[in-house]
Amino acid sequence: MTDEELALFDLLTKPEPDLTKAQEAEVKSVAREFLQILKTEKLVIDWRSKQQSKAVVRQQIEIELDKLPDPYTNDIYTTKCDLAYRHIYDAYWGLGESVYGVVGC
Repeated sequence: MTDEELALFDLLTKPEPDLTKAQEAEVKSVAREFLQILKTEKLVIDWRSKQQSKAVVRQQIEIELDKLPDPYTNDIYTTKCDLAYRHIYDAYWGLGESVYGVVGC
């Protein structure tokens, strides 16, 4: 996993829920796909300054995290969506620019 995938994986798995190895693999896959879709399709120039763009990113987060395995209850899912959005908002400025450097997909 890349540093950015690992950061998202940690956010999605710590401190809860408890996962099996197979479920951890599912979460890794979700994190990888999630970041790829956001970086290539949703994080446009100045996305953080436009309400509609922020709403599109939030909606995509909810769609992608809905693919998480069963141990993610509704409460955990909601919390993880909020945390993921805050992480994406703080770490990604758009068009491949992020705290992880300029990224290409």
